[in-house]
Amino acid sequence: MTRPGLREMKREATAQALAEAAFDLAKAHGLDGFVIDDVTERAGYSRRTFANHYSCKEAAVAAVAYSGIDAAVSALEDVSGDVPLLDAIHGVLRLQLTTETLSRMREVIRLSREFPSLEPYVHHVQHRMRLEAEQRLRSVAADRYPPTYVSLLFGALYGMVSAALEGLVDVRLPGDTSSSPGSMEFDQFLDVAFKHLRTGF
Repeated sequence: MTRPGLREMKREATAQALAEAAFDLAKAHGLDGFVIDDVTERAGYSRRTFANHYSCKEAAVAAVAYSGIDAAVSALEDVSGDVPLLDAIHGVLRLQLTTETLSRMREVIRLSREFPSLEPYVHHVQHRMRLEAEQRLRSVAADRYPPTYVSLLFGALYGMVSAALEGLVDVRLPGDTSSSPGSMEFDQFLDVAFKHLRTGF
């Protein structure tokens, strides 16, 4: 896959800075407790620059959550083709889905439940990232695996991570005091999930 040029990297960095500023404000004040001018002041950009990247503050808040998934898929492209695809994905997820990334993803989901105006933007970002991630995974898999296998594998992986982030599975992140005593650490959850993928049960 062609790496982004300097201009595109700067554009992505600007979008990320605006998203992080909006996310920090939403955590601190709630979605109703700030306006776009607060975001641009915090990030150090103009309102016009914000408009070049996002239609509203909800779109910016939603965008911050899924950069970790994008980073994980990008890292997968650098894995040797000799490594089985399932092993490569397991290793990349353990390295790329850090505590900070997972905590931010979970926090955006929590905010979307508290502020319904955010929910459609979260769904939009989830859908866009799912399509892009699956397309890039197909590129990594190339001709080594049937397309059906890649689609089913990706669906299983996406569902697995979503279940943990949305609280459907009791997974505890480091520093998380809200989970029950019997909950699994995320790394342990990954190991169990990939064991099921490998053995079929």
